Amino acid sequence: MSVRRLAKDQPAAFEFTPEGLEKAAWWIAKFPAGRQQSAVIPLLWLVQKQEGWVPEPALRVVASLLSMPVIRVLEIATFYTMFQLSPVGTVAHIQLCGTTPCMLRGANALKGVLAARVCAKDHTSADGRFSWEEVECMGACANAPMAAINDYYYEDLTPEALEALLEAFAAGQTPGPGSAIGRQGAAPEGGALTLTDPTLYDGSRARPLGALPNTPAPGPAQ
Repeated sequence: MSVRRLAKDQPAAFEFTPEGLEKAAWWIAKFPAGRQQSAVIPLLWLVQKQEGWVPEPALRVVASLLSMPVIRVLEIATFYTMFQLSPVGTVAHIQLCGTTPCMLRGANALKGVLAARVCAKDHTSADGRFSWEEVECMGACANAPMAAINDYYYEDLTPEALEALLEAFAAGQTPGPGSAIGRQGAAPEGGALTLTDPTLYDGSRARPLGALPNTPAPGPAQ
């Protein structure tokens, strides 16, 4: 695992919005007395949703709310890659999977699109609106290649599909997540290949309640 460090440039202070502070209190209250520190990950996530990333002053605020050492909060923020330790794009942050299944299905071509249309890897665009990074497997291998954009997965991507997504985000739209080719879940391309007979799962073959195991299911009504 690569070393993760806090950004060099940091704001002078951090404070939760009233809504964020209310949500933080809600999370803390979910844990029994003496176990409030278990809310550290939800609170760091609230920080990131508010700021777009996790600045250093926020670590001290979270530590104070949970009565825990700041170093403990820092350990958690730097361990989990879900937490961004530097500012990211204000419109879209793209996390492109570069692990083997996605690489074999065209992730390198997607990297080329991001490098040309957004910026160099692990940087933010000149206008601050977009950023991207390459990440390890995000568990959508059946629908490779894929990327997480902000909070959602976009799958079965082609260079053209990714460019269309970037244009939509740049125009202020929020494209619906999921497969770019209309795949349902992780089903095979072109549709299901198994369980294609509805009677296998629609209940029509079920025995009546209380029937003996060898009793055949009733046939269709005459």
